[in-house]
Amino acid sequence: MEKFLPPEFDLAAKAPTSESLKKWRDAVGKIVKNRRRRFRYAADLGKREDGKEHMRKLREKIRVCFVAYTAAIRFSDGIQGEVSNQDGSQRIPEEGVDSFQNGLSEEVRNAGFGIQPDKLASLVASYDIKTLNKLGGLHRLADLLKVSLDKGVNPDHISIRKDIYGANKYAEKPPKSFWMFVWEALHDLTLIILIVAAVVSIGVGLATKGWPKGIYDGLGIILSILLVVMVTALSDYRQSLQFLDLDKEKKKISIQVIRDKTPQRVSVYDLVVGDVVHLHVGDIVPTDGIFISGHNLLIDQSSLTGESVPINVYEKRPFVLAGSKVQDGSAKMLVTTVGMRTEWGKLMETLSEGGNDETPLQVKLNGVATIIGKIGLLFAVLTFLVLTIRFLVVKGIRHEFTIWSSSDALELLDYFATAVTIIVVAVPEGLPLAVTLSLAFAMKRLMNEKALVRHLSACETMGSATCICTDKTGTLTTNHMVLTKRWICGAIKDVSWSGNVNSIDMPQNVLEVLLLAIFNNTGSEVVKDKSGKVSILGTPTETAILEYGLHLGGDFAEQQKVKLLKVEPFNSERKRMSVLVELPSGTIRALCKGASEMILKMCDKYLNSQGEIDPLSEEKISEVTGVINTFANEALRTLCLAYMDMEDFHGNSIPDSGYTLIAVVGIKDPVRPGVPEAVKTCLAAGITVRMITGDNINTAKAIARECGIFLDGDDAIEGPDFRRKSTDEMSQLIPKLKVMARSSPADKHDLVKTSRDRNREVVAVTGDGTNDAPAMHEADIGFAMGIAGTEVAKASADVIVLDDNFSTIVNVAKWGRAVYINIQKFVQFQLTVNIVALIVNFTSACISGSAPLTAVQLLWVNLIMDTLGALALATEPPHDSVMLRPPVSRDESFITRNMWRNIIGQGAYQLAILLVLNFYGKHILGLKTSDATIVNRTFIFNTFVFCQLFNEINSREIEKINVFRGIFSNWMFIGIITSTTVFQAVIVEFLGTFVSTVPLSWKLWLYSVLLGALSMPIAVILKCIPVSNKTTTTEPEQHDGYDMIASGPELA
Repeated sequence: MEKFLPPEFDLAAKAPTSESLKKWRDAVGKIVKNRRRRFRYAADLGKREDGKEHMRKLREKIRVCFVAYTAAIRFSDGIQGEVSNQDGSQRIPEEGVDSFQNGLSEEVRNAGFGIQPDKLASLVASYDIKTLNKLGGLHRLADLLKVSLDKGVNPDHISIRKDIYGANKYAEKPPKSFWMFVWEALHDLTLIILIVAAVVSIGVGLATKGWPKGIYDGLGIILSILLVVMVTALSDYRQSLQFLDLDKEKKKISIQVIRDKTPQRVSVYDLVVGDVVHLHVGDIVPTDGIFISGHNLLIDQSSLTGESVPINVYEKRPFVLAGSKVQDGSAKMLVTTVGMRTEWGKLMETLSEGGNDETPLQVKLNGVATIIGKIGLLFAVLTFLVLTIRFLVVKGIRHEFTIWSSSDALELLDYFATAVTIIVVAVPEGLPLAVTLSLAFAMKRLMNEKALVRHLSACETMGSATCICTDKTGTLTTNHMVLTKRWICGAIKDVSWSGNVNSIDMPQNVLEVLLLAIFNNTGSEVVKDKSGKVSILGTPTETAILEYGLHLGGDFAEQQKVKLLKVEPFNSERKRMSVLVELPSGTIRALCKGASEMILKMCDKYLNSQGEIDPLSEEKISEVTGVINTFANEALRTLCLAYMDMEDFHGNSIPDSGYTLIAVVGIKDPVRPGVPEAVKTCLAAGITVRMITGDNINTAKAIARECGIFLDGDDAIEGPDFRRKSTDEMSQLIPKLKVMARSSPADKHDLVKTSRDRNREVVAVTGDGTNDAPAMHEADIGFAMGIAGTEVAKASADVIVLDDNFSTIVNVAKWGRAVYINIQKFVQFQLTVNIVALIVNFTSACISGSAPLTAVQLLWVNLIMDTLGALALATEPPHDSVMLRPPVSRDESFITRNMWRNIIGQGAYQLAILLVLNFYGKHILGLKTSDATIVNRTFIFNTFVFCQLFNEINSREIEKINVFRGIFSNWMFIGIITSTTVFQAVIVEFLGTFVSTVPLSWKLWLYSVLLGALSMPIAVILKCIPVSNKTTTTEPEQHDGYDMIASGPELA
């Protein structure tokens, strides 16, 4: 069937264009029963266009302000004669303060603040440096906001700040109520037509049959419609609640602030005006603010301005806008504007209304639904025409063509209602919606398993992943680092954590230099809470080194009393961190730490066993290299610390040569429990695992061996060697490449791009840093680490791994495969019902002049196969066997030959049973009473429903014979099958007046159930028929998603 789909229904899995999204909507055309429901979770292209226009205006506004702002800075830099007070500080013009004080509202004045919220917002958003200087600068602004830049906000004053300046939250549409979903379900065009027909039927019935018999047919249709609407709305409402839970989880973003002199992490949505926020590399700026202090703060404003060139922020260029990203450096910022007063907040309100992109499977099944809908519409029209023509021919034969009664009108109305109901059954509205239902269920369950899926398509695509490129630290390892070995003064020592300061075996001058390097060349902090308990805020690697410094007797606060001149923070390109400090003696000292081989190349001296400086000879370099390799082979992360004293410093960057080597340290980071098993699962599932790390190649290989990633015959390479290769060479190397060490983000991007473009792999990649964003964008699925990952990485990711665990990534793959298979099960089930219902009604109409299934009965069947079928089959949890097969190929047909075999086989059986019963049922069943016809029709309806119920059980496995595996652990499936059976009994036995049925004898009930159950041994026979699933691609043939059928006693 997919061969008949127009190309418009072939949607890119990642970042589809607006044009492609519009094309498939146009291709669907008018064959949609309920556009509101069908496109509920599709992107609102109109709102998106509004968002783009808003973005364009905002970018132009910011660009104009920024140009004026830059010109003002240059102008002020050219003026030398600035008026100052005796202490050298800038004089505060009184008129500047008065202009703010005069416009204060009573509310702001009573709260003790000195500046209006809107004026403050305008000051920062328009880069108004002139007004800030008139006001008296940053410190005067802090006074007006009643905050100390050193102590931060008093926690007791947070609520009043929110009242005056607002909360840091963006406007959102309120969630839909249950009754709104009921209202949307009622917009189904076919249901509206049936309601009109039912009302007309009641009117005509009252005129011909009187009260109450005249209302039964019409009322039955209305009650059936209400049942369909309520069940559909309830399912959709529960689904919306799952998405709301996911949205709440996405908003759990925290940032470091100072409040009441104490550093702490708070939710970005709890920030208030006056907060002092710490910004680090990879943070997304959560509010508008003003720079207080920092080092090399480089801000990427491309999300706001469209300009890719980052800007430096410092005292003379202090404004920072919400939504921009910290590309490099670190700083403290004073929060000035929050929530909807920021330009980013206004933009987010518009962009959030655009919705999420639909997934490729949703679009493909929309195409399938469109084709089947057209076929169903044709059958419905033909059925109505055949019934009407037969009716007119009979009237002509009886010479009653000129005689019309209300009963004739009622009969024609029944024909019309039957035709419309065929459309209800034939248009599989539930196909694309079942994808959303299954994905929502999977996303909810994955959230409980520590994976936050940000984009629906990621969960779907992960089922086809052939390769996972994973980081090492924190993903494969625990990220609980301890410094266990060190090389200092030419000797290797194991670090004993039970020792004390007196047992330290190194010269005093070496200890002093080492402690200075540890406590000053760091991006982390050692803090004490009110009880005096010491804790470290920072990365695990930094934490391990600082803990060692504290163990050596160092004092963080005491060591940091030296003057800090310049900082070059660590990033994945430099693979080192450097600082420049001025010692009390006036000496300027450069301190450097980072990747061991790189720091070693920067050194030409080392500290010997007496603590004296000796030249670093070639022999000594070989010795130190051997130490590094020894540590690495023991799976230790190795770092070098070095220093250099200078008379003076002139230049923009800290020197990168001439250093003295202080120490080589080895940090233990154990492999996470469960990772080797998870890697083994991936290999069994046909998923290649590649480790990409910035560590030493020997460390990387040792960890990879321990995880089961690096086996005999596999290749490992360093990033610089990989990037020197041509694209063809990369493509040839990749199949056997399992470890890439000393890699940069650019290397990771090249590996992902080549794997996808040249090797046709479906690639999942992990990332935790700002520079990993390009690789995550390039990959089919991007995973960000929830603990170690930066906010920029998380914003670029499709899935956030909340526990940073590789096993969680494997769970996502398992659920992705389960979603794909579950949708296949539902499609197989629904198409079988579609085909049978269409052919039975059409054939009967042509031959006998009446349809065996009435409108009300078809509505009940539609409910079974649509909403209830989706709930039962599309929410099956995964079982381990899904990871014992190769991934699904990119170009593999979704509706496989195995599925067609089952659909045709079960459809043929059901058609044979129903048609035989329709024409010969009374004779076969021995029905000779006056109500034989209605009893036979009831028996046909009952048998048809039980055929669907047993076929629903058959559909739990497309290829395997044992369809009962795990059935009792799926309470949803059991509940739906049970409730459907009970309600079917109620319909037949007690609601016959409305559904056109009569109570059946126990024998007929038994026959109905047995005929339905007979589909199960037929399913076994069908599954024994071999079917080849050939692909049309030049790729290696992929499995259709199921294991080969067992032979012998293990068949069950």
